[in-house]
Amino acid sequence: MRQTLRRSRRRLLALLGTAALAFGGAIALPGTAQAANILTNPGFESGGLSPWTCTGNLGSVVSSPVHSGSKALQGAVTSSDDAQCSQTVAVQPNTTYTLGGWVRGSYVYLGVDGGASTWTTSPSAYSQLTVSFTTGASQTSATIYVHGWYAQGTYYADDISLDGPGGGGGGGDTQAPTAPSGLTSTGKSSSSVSLKWNASSDNVGVTAYDVYSGSNQVLSVSGTSATVGGLSPSTAYTFTVKARDAAGNRSAASNSVSVTTDAGSGGTGFKQAAPYLYEGWGDPPNPSTVMSATGIKWFTMAFVLDSGGCTPAWDGSRPLTGGADQTAINQIRSAGGDVVPSFGGWQGSKLGANCSSAAALAGALQKVIDAYSLKAIDMDIENTDEFENEAVQAKILTALKTVKANNPGLKTIVTFGTSTTGPTYYGNRLIEQAQSLGANIDVFTIMPFDFGGGSDMYGSTVNAAEGLKAKLKSTFGWDDATAYAHMGISGMNGLSDQQENTTPAIWTQIRDWANSHHIARLAYWAVNRDRACPGGGVVSNCSGISQNTWQFTSITAGFTG
Repeated sequence: MRQTLRRSRRRLLALLGTAALAFGGAIALPGTAQAANILTNPGFESGGLSPWTCTGNLGSVVSSPVHSGSKALQGAVTSSDDAQCSQTVAVQPNTTYTLGGWVRGSYVYLGVDGGASTWTTSPSAYSQLTVSFTTGASQTSATIYVHGWYAQGTYYADDISLDGPGGGGGGGDTQAPTAPSGLTSTGKSSSSVSLKWNASSDNVGVTAYDVYSGSNQVLSVSGTSATVGGLSPSTAYTFTVKARDAAGNRSAASNSVSVTTDAGSGGTGFKQAAPYLYEGWGDPPNPSTVMSATGIKWFTMAFVLDSGGCTPAWDGSRPLTGGADQTAINQIRSAGGDVVPSFGGWQGSKLGANCSSAAALAGALQKVIDAYSLKAIDMDIENTDEFENEAVQAKILTALKTVKANNPGLKTIVTFGTSTTGPTYYGNRLIEQAQSLGANIDVFTIMPFDFGGGSDMYGSTVNAAEGLKAKLKSTFGWDDATAYAHMGISGMNGLSDQQENTTPAIWTQIRDWANSHHIARLAYWAVNRDRACPGGGVVSNCSGISQNTWQFTSITAGFTG
């Protein structure tokens, strides 16, 4: 059980460098003409590892899953060995090379010893990594590597390429294909766009077409059509295509085509007034009584934590089903309402931090989804173990992407702290990772309280929300309306941990602002505290101020988006 009411602490850290997992990026230098792939056994089609060598004898060649052909590399990562597999090749000095490959797993890295590297997390499908580096003035060899991350599960790699001239100065194919032409859209939905184009020509032969959304490569196909999925509703995207030959030479980009995805069911299709209800402390009220008195329909149920071994349980100790939490959920549903469980929070053993991989975390989330046939889930990402850990952020977002794909119609929410002007460094990083991973999060919810004694809770909340809107627009390319439709606010009624006072009148102002800007979600912490106790301080079962019983819940019930 929690020892404090505080669900969020603000750590407004300076903009430091990326976390330890995010190794140095590629050096941006002028490239040379690309030549043939100079790696040996790049797709492991020989059936053996040679000339690759792997630490701890943890590498092997497998027939599934593969990216292409019939074989791929498998790295059996342990808690003490990242299963690095490497190959040393001859290179020319002062020459730019492009290293690429297709990888699958939680936290897979591709790089060159002593130089640039890149990484991704993609546990359920192959994802392409590409990084460039320039050799030194007298460098004649380079060691290329791929590896996973400690205790993050098995990884796979396939079709690794090192494009550039070999060490003997040897020639090879350096001619790029012609640019694809006639790119056009042949169809769209709220989450996908279908494309087709005319074939390119090449002196040897085109082997693939790489599809780009803006500057990001999102797909690689062998034919002249593709469907790009995982897109957001009512969002404008610009696509181009480049042709690639067997030597890795890429063409210039095709013509661009801009497509706006369909709106789907009402924008994000999601409007939710859902105050938090916590069965773990604070004299939990009977939810049907609250519903009858206020008209509220949804509750955010806190908190699902890890009971050990990546196993979900309410508060990490109460049974997932059959206990007080299920009783409350049954009462809510019997009264015509529904729930969105919240995973995480400020304290306790959290699934996001403790599950060994994104796939394992997705499995834990799925258990809760299946137990209650859920329509939505909330990940309350806080503290140093989740919010201020970029690798854990990525793990959580990847898991949400997985369960969203496996449960059509499921809405995903992330909830996190904020400053008075919008997301902090780690909040911005969370949003950026959501975009780069294609997590397709439905609602980004900020918690505008515990600012540090701020007195203007309405003004601070609106300023924080506008800062979030600006970040969503710049990251996803959305307009104002689309950004608002992906936003949520989760406040704290009455006195906060830092003695900020959100009165019923202020909460009504915030609710009205939320309605007028058509955001997606309004919540507050917590229904347990929605009772009067003026002068009572910050306690678990009342607000510390004068109010009517269930007054904040009644106000929240008036949120329609």
